[in-house]
Parts: sequence; C-alpha cells; structure tokens
Amino acid sequence: MMKAKTDTTADIHKSASKEQRRLQMADIARLAGVSTSTVSRALSGSSLVNDETRQRIAELARSLKYSINIDARNLRLKQTRTIAVVVPFDSETRQHLSDPFFLGILGSLADALTDRGFDMLLSRIDAEHLDNAAQIFDTGRVLGVILIGQWRHHDQLNQLAARHVPIVVWGAQLPQQLYVTVGSDNVTGGQKATEHLLQSGRKRIAFFGDTQLPEVAQRYEGYCKALAQHGITLDEKLVVPASFIEEGGKLAVAELCSRKTSFDALFACSDLLAMTSINSLRENNYRVPDDVAVVGYDDIELARYFHPPLTTVRQPMAQAGLALVDALLTLIEDGNSEAQLLPTELMIRASSVCIG
Repeated sequence: MMKAKTDTTADIHKSASKEQRRLQMADIARLAGVSTSTVSRALSGSSLVNDETRQRIAELARSLKYSINIDARNLRLKQTRTIAVVVPFDSETRQHLSDPFFLGILGSLADALTDRGFDMLLSRIDAEHLDNAAQIFDTGRVLGVILIGQWRHHDQLNQLAARHVPIVVWGAQLPQQLYVTVGSDNVTGGQKATEHLLQSGRKRIAFFGDTQLPEVAQRYEGYCKALAQHGITLDEKLVVPASFIEEGGKLAVAELCSRKTSFDALFACSDLLAMTSINSLRENNYRVPDDVAVVGYDDIELARYFHPPLTTVRQPMAQAGLALVDALLTLIEDGNSEAQLLPTELMIRASSVCIG
C-alpha cells in the first residue's frame, strides 16, 4: 500500500518539469529574501530554519502553487527522529565514558539534539573498527551518526563517506578527507598553551600526549611551532607518549623522570592528563607551579576547582554540540556539509602562574 502511494505521488511530480520546479524555488527565494537552499530546507520541514521564515516560505509556495513530496521525505527520513552518537573505545586502555571530556561533549550533544527535536541513541564501538559505525545506520534505526573522535583510522572513515553513510566526526581536518569533521583549532590551541609557558619564563617544556591521534598530533604541531618561534630546539626527551586514562599522568611523569632530563613546565593534551600529572609531580616532590608550570587542554568543569586551579585551553563544548548536530542535519538533507573549525581560548589559572 505504501509503495503504491509513493509511486502515485512520483507519477504526479514527473508531470512537472524539473526546470519549472527550479524556477519556482528561485522565485520563492527571491521573494522571501533567502537562498534557494534555505527554501529547500524550509519546504522539507528542516529545524535548521526558524519558524517565522519557514511559515513565510510556505505561504509563498502556496501562492505560487509549488508542491512538495511529503511522502518521499517521510520515506527518506524512515519515520525516525533519532541520531546515533558513537563513542569509540581503545581495546587496550578501555577509556571509560565517565571521562570528563566525554561527559561534557555528550551533554552538549544531548541538549542540541533535544533543541532540534531529535532523540539520541548512544553506542560504543572498538576504535580499531570505526567502520562498524555503519551497522547502526544500516539497521534503519537512526538518520545519521555523530562519531566522537577519529582515533587512528582516517581511512575507515573515508570509506564510510564513500558509501554515503551520513556521518559527522568530532576531530581534526586531515588531508584527502572525504567525511565531514567539526573540531577545535588544535594547532592554535597547542601553540597558545606553549606560548604562555614560554612567556612565563619557562624553557624546558615537556609534552604529554599520544601523537598517533590526529587531534593530539595537531596540538603537538602547535607546541613545536611555539618553540621554533622562540628559537628553542625541540628536545625529544621532553616528549612523552601518554594515554587519556586515569593513570596516564602518573605513568608519563614516571617516564619523564626516568629520562634524567631537566624540565620546568608541562603541556598535557587533556585536563585529566594534566591533573593526574600534577598529583604525581607532588608525589615526586615537585611544586606546581613553582618548580613545574602545568597547562592542560579542554577546560572541563573540574579544571577551575582543582588545586591549584588548572590553566587550560578551552574547547567550546556548548558550541561543539550545536555545530555537530547542525552539520549532520545539513548532510542528511542536502547530501553535503562543510567542515567546521571552532576557536580555542587559553584560560590562565594558578597551575602555570606563580603568585607573589
């Protein structure tokens, strides 16, 4: 029955030329003072267009006897208002969802989806098999997928995009990228963090992070740029691989101390990593910030309440959720969407600045 109805509707629309429909849409756009893409979204009921504009466009469409295929749209949307949010996990470290960064971005996404009238389906997949994210979409339960992090498999994400799986990724923009990303400006963020430490008089700045991850690699790039601009040669002994896990800071500090090299500052690529590093530095009789100034990354809620309050690079979490959701809805409705790079901000607190 449903197929017969859809076929009948299709036959009706075939009787009007595509050129006529295109001209009608252009007329509506001109009269409404908006773009044709806005007209297209408004007529398909997109929540990306505000109510006033959508109503004005609908009235103009009726006056021009412009018809839209509601049945086809419902079929395409599969009569669901659910978006999958997928958080990969590293099978070795098993980074938990209780990680403050994950909680922050999940909360931001939940708010953004609710505001747009969508439900959220939360799922986890092995970070070594990011292509498994397609299985959730293939079931027909969701309209699209928001993936938190690229991890190490840029190629698998490109394959998903080539299959036309509607997916938007929180992560870094990379060369030859086919999929859509929304992320913060990691290079500038890393540069700001390191520049702050250098301007504070620190010269031996350690770097903690897993540079095999695209976002961390870009923060490291910013770190290297800042050192080069100050004429400081990169010392590989100060670069320590570290995972985003609870004991990551402790392990990294132990490794740094075992290298028997001097250091007076630390740039950690997450706030959790910075906090656990500070605790471990204390256990090793280093004073923060007197002996070692510390800067983190993310500006999670706990950062300002830590002792000492943590200097960190803020990622705009509230803006991130909205940007991810809107990018995915645009991809679903228009078939394409633009990558977005969100600004970062350095939040200076007591962990990097000596008082008195």
